[in-house]
Amino acid sequence: CNSEEETIQKLLPCDFYTGFDSDNSSGDFSEANHKVAEMLDLDPHQSNRTGKHNGETEIQENGIKRHRTSLPAPMFSRSDFSVWSILKKCIGLELSKITMPIVFNEPLSFLQRITEYMEHIYLINKACSHADPLERMQAVAAFAVSAVASQWERTGKPFNPLLGETYELTREDLGFRFISEQVSHHPPISAFYSEGLNKDFIFHGSIYPKLKFWGKSIEAEPRGTITLELLKHNEAYTWTNPTCCVHNVIIGKLWLEQYGTVEIVNHSTGDKCVLNFKPCGLFGKELHRVEGYIQDKNRKKLCVIYGKWTECLWCTDPTTYETYKKNEKRGGEQKKLKPSEDVIKSENDEADDMPEVQDTVQFIPGSKLLWRINCRPPNSSQMYNFTSFAVSLNELEKGMEAILAPTDCRLRPDIRNMENGNMDVASKEKERLEEKQRAARKERAKDEVEWHTRWFHQGTNPYTGTSDWLYSGGYFDRNFSDCPDIY
Repeated sequence: CNSEEETIQKLLPCDFYTGFDSDNSSGDFSEANHKVAEMLDLDPHQSNRTGKHNGETEIQENGIKRHRTSLPAPMFSRSDFSVWSILKKCIGLELSKITMPIVFNEPLSFLQRITEYMEHIYLINKACSHADPLERMQAVAAFAVSAVASQWERTGKPFNPLLGETYELTREDLGFRFISEQVSHHPPISAFYSEGLNKDFIFHGSIYPKLKFWGKSIEAEPRGTITLELLKHNEAYTWTNPTCCVHNVIIGKLWLEQYGTVEIVNHSTGDKCVLNFKPCGLFGKELHRVEGYIQDKNRKKLCVIYGKWTECLWCTDPTTYETYKKNEKRGGEQKKLKPSEDVIKSENDEADDMPEVQDTVQFIPGSKLLWRINCRPPNSSQMYNFTSFAVSLNELEKGMEAILAPTDCRLRPDIRNMENGNMDVASKEKERLEEKQRAARKERAKDEVEWHTRWFHQGTNPYTGTSDWLYSGGYFDRNFSDCPDIY
């Protein structure tokens, strides 16, 4: 029999992938927020802290800022939370019409979740440094796969961004700056733009997934184009993310998979990378597997890519790969990855109530490692299963508040209070902000005033010809005088 905590976690993915709630709920359901806060007893001062949380950022000997390594307060326990207090409010309602209580969240906005694309920026740097277009495509393919890796085991959903909300991040140590904006609420659309501090790349796109509820699972179908421009090579790559599906949302242990075909196109050379994120299949044999190839403009296969989006990615030449597969079909003995071969077996390949995985990625001799997932902090399970990169995203350094846009989600009181362990205040602030957004929308409708985005505009992607949200520029000039009051 599953515990109530496990049952709550099964409900989390209703929109964990997008982080979007609806502001069309009746309001009755919001009383669950207060009940959640009453049930939770947290003292943020009792947390085990290894990083700085007082706004001061430590400077290392090399002059680079040392970002925090833990959250101010540990993840709260859901063991005393009544599942029925939630379920009884859902009867006869659409899931998308329900404003979920704060117990379902993680202390990040979806705009910050998008920023996690940049965790493996070294792969973009590799692509920029390679003279060979094949090696550049290999690095870009690895970057595209790494972008979904942070979702693994993240059962809390990010906060839904308010219309006009923004998030900026400048990492001089990693060589990039990033800006995103919530440009639409219905449908929910998030636009982002990032550039290298050395003017070597531009990375931009817009995301608006479509959610489908299938009874036992929830599927998030990706919408929107992701574009990476390597300025030195005058190249542009475009792709869309795979479909994310969360299983056992009603009964059983929650588990997640990514599936579908991702096509990465180099619009300068005509090269294409086709990656197949495989569905789980019978007995879980294909769970998390990624296989694909890179071909030139004449459709000649140049290399084969294989691995798992939760572990690592390898590449080898097509002839070696085909020989290996033929030997595999004949029952030949295959070589499995070992720690000495620089691969870490995922601890989550075998779990109760989910498809068992009998093996991990099988190494093909002569393969080249393209990417490996970063190890998470030892206390990650107490921090919503955040990566080290994710832990730093909501850090508010001393003096930062004076230069941030007033719409930056670091300044959101509900997220800040949840991070600090003040669940009662966070719950009330979340409800207040959602009500303020509803009132502002009604006021605009009454006055027949249209909403105008501040940093992005709707246009056409110059490489695909499809509709896209493009960066208008000017954010880092820091003229925030006309920013909306959303908090």
